Amino acid sequence: QVQLVESGGGLVQAGGSLSLSCAASARTWSCASWFRQAPGKEREFVAAINWSGGTTYYADSVKGRFTISRDDAKNTVYLLMNSLKPEDTAVYYCAADGRLVPGTEIDHYTYWGQGTQVTVSS
Repeated sequence: QVQLVESGGGLVQAGGSLSLSCAASARTWSCASWFRQAPGKEREFVAAINWSGGTTYYADSVKGRFTISRDDAKNTVYLLMNSLKPEDTAVYYCAADGRLVPGTEIDHYTYWGQGTQVTVSS
């Protein structure tokens, strides 16, 4: 069983930046993703990274502003968020799975973190 713990959320003004981290308790996962859920909305895909870190995927809404990366030596996945907008406000969740290739659907992932709140003020 892998436990994922997110950190780095907070309050930031529009146009600002935040960096989220997701620390895994064990190295039994390969691909990883970030999802987010805004109040009253469904959880949605944000970004994903494959087993090697060589391929990344982004939702159109964050492409060019967010960057996902991983440090396997630290069992950690990161999400760097630049040029934040009020519509980026949500709880951000880290997800991981043993498959090599990530997906954009929630049910692709076995392991989930508890989430970290990101609030962007206008």
